[in-house]
Amino acid sequence: MSMTVIIVIVVIALLIIWYFATYNSLVSLRNRVKDGWAQIDVQLKRRADLIPNLVETIKGYAKHEKDTLEDVVKARNTFTTAKTPEEEMKASNELSNTISKLLMLQEAYPELKANSNFMSLQNELKETEDKISIMRQFYNDTVMKYNNKVEMVPSCIVASISHFEKMTFFEIEEQDRTTPKVDFSK
Repeated sequence: MSMTVIIVIVVIALLIIWYFATYNSLVSLRNRVKDGWAQIDVQLKRRADLIPNLVETIKGYAKHEKDTLEDVVKARNTFTTAKTPEEEMKASNELSNTISKLLMLQEAYPELKANSNFMSLQNELKETEDKISIMRQFYNDTVMKYNNKVEMVPSCIVASISHFEKMTFFEIEEQDRTTPKVDFSK
């Protein structure tokens, strides 16, 4: 065999090894993104399960806060019927906004603060929100690593050939960037 044939074979072998290593790296990152979303999803479902109990506890104290309670229930229902991660992200942002309004009701109803059931549910909800926040950060960091790999040369070649698509970040809606106003004078 001539030296040229050996060099061509070695180059082809190296390209094949590089292709499979890059492919496996992309698969690993994609699976981390999916796992990160699954972890967020568990906490989002937990939060959605806590909300009916919290709403029922508040109903007894805040009978004329019907609109706030209905908004929370509506946002929860939107979340539980979401089909895709993108729909869940949007519904989760809406739910977070309505939950903050719901929890602000305790300022207008001091006797609600004294209710141990409400305080327990509020603490569980706060812990869940903290977990969601941490998991969102982990998820978004993983999405960034994955998207970088999908878009950067030379791995973008493998990503394009193998149909790896960019993933969506878990971002908040523009209206959620502002502090909600709650008016208890109604």
